[in-house]
Amino acid sequence: MTLRALYVDFNSYFASVEQQLRPELRGKPVAVLPVLAETTCCIAASYEARRHGVKTGTLVAQARKLCPGIHLVEARPAAYVELHHRLIGAVESCLHVGRVLSIDEMACRLSGSDSRRGRALAIARQIKRTIAEAVGSEIRCSIGIAPNTFLAKVASDMEKPDGLVVIEQADLPEALYGLGLRDLCGIGKAMEQRLNRHGIRSVRELCAASREELRAAWGSIEGERVHARLRGEELPVLPSQRGSVSHSHVLPPELRRSETAFSVLHRLLQKAAMRLRSYGCIAGALHVKVKFQDGSRWERQARFDPTSDTLQLLDALNRLWQAFPGKSQSPPHGVSVALSQLDEQTQRNRALFDQGRAHDKLDAVIDSVNLRYGRQTLYFGGAYRALSAAPMRIAFNHIPDLETEADD
Repeated sequence: MTLRALYVDFNSYFASVEQQLRPELRGKPVAVLPVLAETTCCIAASYEARRHGVKTGTLVAQARKLCPGIHLVEARPAAYVELHHRLIGAVESCLHVGRVLSIDEMACRLSGSDSRRGRALAIARQIKRTIAEAVGSEIRCSIGIAPNTFLAKVASDMEKPDGLVVIEQADLPEALYGLGLRDLCGIGKAMEQRLNRHGIRSVRELCAASREELRAAWGSIEGERVHARLRGEELPVLPSQRGSVSHSHVLPPELRRSETAFSVLHRLLQKAAMRLRSYGCIAGALHVKVKFQDGSRWERQARFDPTSDTLQLLDALNRLWQAFPGKSQSPPHGVSVALSQLDEQTQRNRALFDQGRAHDKLDAVIDSVNLRYGRQTLYFGGAYRALSAAPMRIAFNHIPDLETEADD
């Protein structure tokens, strides 16, 4: 009875949702774009498109060359979030969902008789059937079952699409030897290079390394945690603290001018301020970034007394924008804002002469009206040119709240 975790990973989620909602796309190569423009890239690709070499990050022009018959569709984040919640309900009807890791990943705990191999496999197959019946046959998932969540995630990646892989304690560590270092969660390019410098170039060598060697390689206790996870131990989840609130947008061709890029930034910051208040947080820094079509970028950061007041944050944006090169050689292609140095509103006393205090009621009224009548019912004028831009986006570690972030 060594199986304690079941991990559900939905395959090519955004593209699969599109194929589920649009029957004419089923069985055809599909790529999902952040905006319908030839200068952007794919944020998701169906398995039919992947067979032609199209993947996340592939430029549209390259996708057309690789797969001449590809169907390009604009992302619909609200639809993906709505189905995400339906999928949680479908999995929950078979086994309690312990943690939602992202829009397309969730982990469940196995205990008692459910931790026996036969029973765990039966639950996994039941989850697949329930998803097909309750949500849709085009939404497929790969399921991994293992002694801990880390290894269950690894197992879910070993067979795609629609896979089902079990790793038992007795299978370790040999079951992992066929993987590359970067197949393991938490090991990216930079970490792989660090491991290489410590003489670890394969998963076999990683598994053979001592606890002390991995601590040295990671430079922290995280190395010891990896050592334990590779051996099937389920470690307690460390408490996480919200580090920032951010929004970004790839500009459609008609908005690739300085004045309209600024208007989009205005809209993004107003959305971020509303999100900040919904979390009960205040921010002490604003970071603004503009990417140009030639690959260059412009960035600025401002620090201020912590606040959640929209007008104060917009004032900081206006001050930063004064340094923007108005006549750039390349048009702006994408913009982003990030509020950081966050703290809970209740955990920090605001400055005695904080001008934002006068706007507390105004912010509350704007949020209340927008929640009731639509997110663009009340807004500050700088966003006027961008009201149809900057729709809801889904980041890896952030599932949008449809109440506060959905588009009208």
